[in-house]
Amino acid sequence: MAHFIADKKTHTYLQDWYNWLEHEKNCSENTIKAYRDDMIGFLSFLNEYEGGEISFDLVAKLPARSFRAWLAKRHRDNMAKTSSARALSVIRSFYRYLDINKDIHNAAAFNIKAPKIGKAVPKALDIDEALDSMDSIASLAKQGWVGKRDKAILLLLYGCGLRIGEALALNIKDVPAGDALRVAGKGNKTREVPIIPEIKATIDDYLTSCPHTLTKNDPLFVGVRGKRLLANNYAKKIVQLRDILGLPESATAHAFRHSFATHLLAKDGDLRTIQELLGHVKLSTTQRYTKVDSKRLMDVYDKAHPRG
Repeated sequence: MAHFIADKKTHTYLQDWYNWLEHEKNCSENTIKAYRDDMIGFLSFLNEYEGGEISFDLVAKLPARSFRAWLAKRHRDNMAKTSSARALSVIRSFYRYLDINKDIHNAAAFNIKAPKIGKAVPKALDIDEALDSMDSIASLAKQGWVGKRDKAILLLLYGCGLRIGEALALNIKDVPAGDALRVAGKGNKTREVPIIPEIKATIDDYLTSCPHTLTKNDPLFVGVRGKRLLANNYAKKIVQLRDILGLPESATAHAFRHSFATHLLAKDGDLRTIQELLGHVKLSTTQRYTKVDSKRLMDVYDKAHPRG
C-alpha cells in the first residue's frame, strides 16, 4: 500500500478532514477509507514529484502543474479515466474542506480539467435472473436465519430500490408499521419508499428466526456475532449467487437497484417518481436509465414490477 512523508500539520489537517467526513457529511466507513486511499496516493506522488517530504504550506499552495503532473502519471500507469476522475473529486473535496473550514484557498485544484469519461449505462438483470436470485439466495446460507436475512436484504434492493449501504444502515426501529419505509440516503437526506407486504413479511420472518436479542435501536441486519452486517460481507453472498446461477460479473448488489429502476421505467414508469424512489438529487442521473434497451426488457416484463 502507498504511503507518504509529510509534516505534522499535513497529518493534522488530514485527520480533521476525515473526522469532518464522518461526523458532518455522514460518510460511511467504506467511503472514508476510499477517500483516504486516494489522498494517500496523491500525497505519495507529491513526495516523488517534489523530491522528498512535503509541507502543508506546499500542499495548500500547490500549483496547477502539480495536479496535471499527477493526472499525467496516472494516465501513463494506465489508470482508468473513471478512477482518475473519482480521485480528483476526492482531492477537490479535501481542498473544499480547507476552503470552508480553514479559510485556506487553492483555485488550482478546481481549475484543472477532469478526465473526460462517458456515462456508463447501468447494467440491469433480466426478469428471470432477478426472480431466480430472489428464490435462490436463502439456500446459500448454512444457517436458516442467515438465509432469511440475505433474502430480505435482496428484496429491499430489488423491491424498493435501496442502495446496499442504505439497507444495511437500517435499524430495528426503521421497520415500518405501515406501507412506507423511511430511508436515510446520501448526505443523510431522507425519502419514503413503498414497501409491499411480501417484503415486510420476509423481514418479519428473518427477525423472528434471528437468534440475537435486538432492541429498537439495534441494527436491523446483523452478522453471526450480532454486529451490523458489512457491505463487503454481503457482496460475497452475491458472488456466490452469481456462481450458482451463472450470472454475469455485472450482477452486483447495486445491479439489483439498477434492475428495480430499469424494470419500472421499461413499463413507462414516471421518471420523476423513480427519481424520488431512488433518492437521486438530479433528474439527469435517473435519465441514464432511459438509455437501456427497453424493447428487450419489455419482452420479458409483464405489465408491472413483478414484486408489486
